[in-house]
Amino acid sequence: MTEVILPLEQSDLSFTASGGSSVRRSVLPSGVRILSEHVPGSQSVSVSFSVAVGSRDETNNHFGSTHFLEHLLFKGTKTRSAMDIAVAFDSVGGSSNASTGKEHTSYYAKVQDKALPIAVEVIADMLTSSLIDETEFENERPVILEELAMNDDDPQDVVHEAFSTAVLGDHPLGRPIGGTIETITAVSRAAVWEHYQNNYRPQDLVVAAAGSVDHQELIKLVEQGLSTAGWDLGLQAKPVPRRLLNPAKISRGSKLTVIHRPISQVNIMVGSEGLYVDDPRRYAMGVLNTVLGGGMSSRLFQEIREKRGLAYSVYSFNQGYSDAATFGLYAGCSPAKAKEVTELMIAELDKVAQAGITSEELALARGNISGSLALKFETNQSRMSRLASAEIVAGEFMDLDETIERFEAVELSQVQALAQDLIGLPRSIVAVGDVSETMFESFVR
Repeated sequence: MTEVILPLEQSDLSFTASGGSSVRRSVLPSGVRILSEHVPGSQSVSVSFSVAVGSRDETNNHFGSTHFLEHLLFKGTKTRSAMDIAVAFDSVGGSSNASTGKEHTSYYAKVQDKALPIAVEVIADMLTSSLIDETEFENERPVILEELAMNDDDPQDVVHEAFSTAVLGDHPLGRPIGGTIETITAVSRAAVWEHYQNNYRPQDLVVAAAGSVDHQELIKLVEQGLSTAGWDLGLQAKPVPRRLLNPAKISRGSKLTVIHRPISQVNIMVGSEGLYVDDPRRYAMGVLNTVLGGGMSSRLFQEIREKRGLAYSVYSFNQGYSDAATFGLYAGCSPAKAKEVTELMIAELDKVAQAGITSEELALARGNISGSLALKFETNQSRMSRLASAEIVAGEFMDLDETIERFEAVELSQVQALAQDLIGLPRSIVAVGDVSETMFESFVR
């Protein structure tokens, strides 16, 4: 079992994780942090270049800049066109992509191990030398607007975004990750360029790789890629501080939000603030979510779908960030059944708060979590993401065995106590579909 603290000031760490993989971490004098996990027997590598800046970090004239940058970094550099970037990965049978989150942005690739030098070189070039050309900027604006329009056509996306705003109010985490039509239309190339200059620096960068990777070779590739692209790694800097992991004071945005859409199904979300990423109760939350809405044997699935046939999709979740979180119950059902389904979702959480869960349910949840985690970390991409998250978010690495032990230590009383805490919080309800506000008024508080 392995649990390792990753101090920002410590330049080199090396340890063995569960399954016999070897994990190493180095901090370059420039502030670049490099982490690797060598997985015996693997013939591929997943690698990511990440910065701890997300949609929550945008200032007034930068709204939408983070998402805009994700698109623009694929549009060409001083030495590569957008086509060159695409060909570089296609020519080795690899894949590349990027993701914008509320608290970090990542550019990543999965390639055969012998193609790792190409992947590192191209991503380093994209990250450090993108032109963010004015013409390409204006060409990409309608593409992003089309992406937002596509998301707006998906009621599940709409209800999730609206739920974050309803629960978190005017906290920056309540804003949509991709921006809005208004912010993307309004943001200027100068604002995006400023956002890029302020947040894409050596001391912001975390490189993580997992699979058939040699740590020292990875360091050489990263240094070469960043230097060739134009970064001066001779300038010494300390890595940027991590975010403070403390719960923020939240003012709820709304008790009830109904977004009227003439669609055949209503998407309902009921919930409250959840557990931020470092909350010690997060392992109990994992058990609670598994029992309540985590699979086909969960209470919500059995009660609402199997016994009553009221919904096709129903689940619970906790989305945690550094200082805030959302906890929610979701169901998609016909408008005529919306009130009944909402009542049943709230009732199931209340039952756990009142009577707890059974020892059989606890054992099932432990087995479910243990098995799903083991399957998840069979992939190099998941291992890579775990490394990046450990470095950027918590500053602590836990391997599979240690993580499973934390879940195994959860007791029945802890799950019930957590449900009692959640049921007592201010509740927000969001619905998207052909329904009226009056249908939900009896559940509002």
